[in-house]
Amino acid sequence: MDDASRCPCGTGETYGNCCGPLHAGAPALTAERLMRSRYSAFVVGDAEYLLRSWHPSTRPDRLELDPAQRWLHLEIVDRRGGGLFDRDGEVEFIATFRLDGRRHELRERSGFVRDGAGWAYVTAV
Repeated sequence: MDDASRCPCGTGETYGNCCGPLHAGAPALTAERLMRSRYSAFVVGDAEYLLRSWHPSTRPDRLELDPAQRWLHLEIVDRRGGGLFDRDGEVEFIATFRLDGRRHELRERSGFVRDGAGWAYVTAV
C-alpha cells in the first residue's frame, strides 16, 4: 500500500502516518492501535505482521489469508483498558468484508496484553 493512501483502518490518516509504521516494526502504543493495524494487515495481505503481532502463547505456526476475501470497513464498537498505562485490554469491533459476492460481518471482542514496549493480540474473548 502506498504511504500517501488513506489508511484502511478508518482513522482518516495516511497509511504512512498510521498503520504503515507498525507494519514496518514500530510498537503499537495502545490495544486499539494494534487492533486497527491488524485489520489493515488483513486488508493489505500482510500475514507476517499478523503473526508478529500475535502473542506467542496463542500464535499459530502459520497463517494463510484468503486472497478472495476483500475487507471493506472497520468499526470500533467498544474498548476496555488497553491504554498507555494498562497491562491488558479488550477491543470490540465489527469488520465488514466481501467474499464470494456476499457481504459479511465479523464481530469480535479481542483480548490484548502489553508485550514489552507494545501490545500483542491474544485471542477473541
